Amino acid sequence: MAVMREAPLAFITDLARTYGDITRHRAGGDTVYLLNRPEYARHVLKDNGANYTKQDTPDDAMLRPLLGNGLLTSNGADWARQRRLTAPAFRPSSVRSFDGIVTEATTALLERWRPSVEAGSPIAVDDHLTALTLGILTHAILGADIDGIGEGFGRAVDAVNRCIGHYVPDPDPDPADTAQRYAAFSRARVFLNTVTRTLIASRRAAGCPVSGGDAVGGTDGGAGNLLDTMMSGDHLVSDEDLRDQVLTIVMAGHETTAKSLSWTLYLLDRHPEEAARVREEIDRVLGGRPPTAADLPDLPACRRAVQEAMRLYPPVWLISRRAIGPDVIGGYRVEPGTLVCVSQWVLHRHPDHWDAPEEFRPDRFDGASFPSHLYLPFGGGDRICVGQHFALLEAVLVLATLLQSVRLEVVDGLAVEPEALVTLRPKNGMTMIARPR
Repeated sequence: MAVMREAPLAFITDLARTYGDITRHRAGGDTVYLLNRPEYARHVLKDNGANYTKQDTPDDAMLRPLLGNGLLTSNGADWARQRRLTAPAFRPSSVRSFDGIVTEATTALLERWRPSVEAGSPIAVDDHLTALTLGILTHAILGADIDGIGEGFGRAVDAVNRCIGHYVPDPDPDPADTAQRYAAFSRARVFLNTVTRTLIASRRAAGCPVSGGDAVGGTDGGAGNLLDTMMSGDHLVSDEDLRDQVLTIVMAGHETTAKSLSWTLYLLDRHPEEAARVREEIDRVLGGRPPTAADLPDLPACRRAVQEAMRLYPPVWLISRRAIGPDVIGGYRVEPGTLVCVSQWVLHRHPDHWDAPEEFRPDRFDGASFPSHLYLPFGGGDRICVGQHFALLEAVLVLATLLQSVRLEVVDGLAVEPEALVTLRPKNGMTMIARPR
């Protein structure tokens, strides 16, 4: 278990390479299966998904102390009710109306970058993208403006990651460090709870609709955003449920998109020929104007760059489930209580399914069809990410808006390597120079 926690990406990669597409090992008293074929992933996440639960999994243990019983951690009837409530806000027809929010926020970010661009000074791009996607999400989906606290929110998320995604062996070699990280987590949780409850209180003070119906989609503070719907008389969501749902949506909805964009910008910097294709497409299609949702079909190079970045650096790098009843996978018996895992990090690099799997080749997404549950940046089965359409629209529009104005280059000497915590993050950040185009 220590090896898995200390170097998880190396551990699961070596496990698959050495022992094949279905492996079994013991970890912390658990029997753990690692499944490395798309048909196995589909079996657990979709075809026989009712037999597999998130309850008492590592995912649950990491997220529940912070998120409570939200959409990421709930199960059964609770999860189904929450999914029905949140899904309308993330329909493709709803998220397309958020394009102006995305581009306006990104343009404002570029304006804040202007002094650094002119001076050629480094920018902590990953931190700025975290604040950007947080502001976009809360404005678009929750109808709230949190301008001014984005950076504090990002620091709180970092503290959470350092605590709940960090392995502490027994005996603990550095109790003082562990105590420090837990203290930082406690402070972060207080801060995040305060922000979440403030969002809820501000909507109550603004007067949310008495009856919500199916009016999701507004963004101007009137009837129709998701928070209003959750607070409406039609749903009667308790204050504790509201807190869990809002914090879950905010945490899950901004962090993963920010990381996807960070990795996309990194890969484009490392592959100048692909970056040139993306910039040519942006210039040709947009001619200097802001992109809109209507432009998405005409920006395939942008979309493919994001998709390929999510293949190589999937923000969610491991999915875990626990077997409720007995099963058979790949000819092997799975007993009740067994922990079953699918790693996007491994599956997205499977040499039987991807040509040159370690290389950045966005064109592999040019009209190609893949086996079901081979490509899982948003998970799979019934529990596939409810915000996948919003995330992809947001990522493409942010990328196009940024690259219209600047050329982003990783600072010399920065060691860029993935760190598998709650999400797959650049271990040393993503510090870049933004040069004017």
